[in-house]
Amino acid sequence: MALILGKEYCKVDSNGRFKFPIALKRQLEVGAPTEQLDGRFVIRESVYAECLELWTYASFREEVEKLQEKLNPYRREDRDLLRKLTEGNVIELDSNDRLLVPAEQKHVIAKAKEIVLQSTGKFIELWGREAYDKMNQSGTDFAQRAEELLGRVPAEGKQMPVDSDARV
Repeated sequence: MALILGKEYCKVDSNGRFKFPIALKRQLEVGAPTEQLDGRFVIRESVYAECLELWTYASFREEVEKLQEKLNPYRREDRDLLRKLTEGNVIELDSNDRLLVPAEQKHVIAKAKEIVLQSTGKFIELWGREAYDKMNQSGTDFAQRAEELLGRVPAEGKQMPVDSDARV
């Protein structure tokens, strides 16, 4: 699975097309198996935020395989979750390295003239610029969140004290 890092700003045209940034494309090319370089992506709406998620096709396939291992298709709740998490569209880079946001997903970035591609490592979040700025100004104290969620992780080589309330 490719590791993708960075944040890029892109112009989006009235058809929902944008040029995929070369800085991100190069990361996908470095050390990637040939099947990951076929120009295919999966785009889906985020279940957590007002954005789209852009996955390489190979990474999304791996993610779906993991979900299928963990979820039982004969349990309604599992099947509903699997359906929601695999609800996406395959899109491809055109000859000019542009991607087209499918019609049924354009409402997420409908008013945006500029979008932000924000990497999460595994996939790229695609935000309308205003929604991205609003999210960043939400007042969330990320330092406090990091301390709460990650503060109990021991320094390398040190044992963490046993605490029944500890989150790792």
